[in-house]
Amino acid sequence: MSGSLTVVGLGPGDAGLLTESARRALDAADDLVGYFPYVARVPERPGLIRHASDNRVEVDRARHALQLAASGRRVAVVSGGDPGVFAMASAVFEAVEHGEPAWRDLAITVEPGITAMLAAAARLGAPLGGDFCALSLSDNLKPWPVVTARLEAVLRADLVIALYNPISTARPWQLGAALELAAGIRAPETPVMFARAISRPDEAIRVSTLAEARDVPADMATMVILGASTTRLIPRTDGLPFVYTSRKVAGPA
Repeated sequence: MSGSLTVVGLGPGDAGLLTESARRALDAADDLVGYFPYVARVPERPGLIRHASDNRVEVDRARHALQLAASGRRVAVVSGGDPGVFAMASAVFEAVEHGEPAWRDLAITVEPGITAMLAAAARLGAPLGGDFCALSLSDNLKPWPVVTARLEAVLRADLVIALYNPISTARPWQLGAALELAAGIRAPETPVMFARAISRPDEAIRVSTLAEARDVPADMATMVILGASTTRLIPRTDGLPFVYTSRKVAGPA
């Protein structure tokens, strides 16, 4: 087949955080496929056809992109952050697995991007410096009991936890439920970091404690990082504290 499909990570927002290889993939594309806000982040240029769609049609969007590529088009499927982290790369390969056999012979590549937890961590210092995990609080594609079972497991394992998709208009209660579960397992002084819209004009960062975290506002643009017992704050006279998680973990007594 003469067409191709590249899944591109646009990074957290600032154009300076887009990788050069991702930029080349966007420049080479005939068609741009993605969620409305992400498609809007790519500058218009002559010859580029945009195919923007809603947020809950990921696999349908992937099928459309694969059909375009199979017809000989050079297609870029865009995601915010990194396309392999709770984003479109998985949807594309799911569509390939269950779709037309010929799609498996397409030239499909993935261009990584800076995902939200890494952009947020860089602003704060090094909260992901030790062992950590990433969880999505969305129950659109998995039952809420699965979310809470996984969350409880990593809370008890004392990992730093990066929480994606913490809250939305349709899911206004789940972050509160997650923080309540955490409060039953971790110390009240555990640092909790809220990083919203990192690298964009409306960026906002707040460092709280687990005891106070329920009162901190958050939305879908917010990355919530829940510290571990080894996460430390370094106070500063001006500005937010530095936050880091030690790589050293004490062994059993």
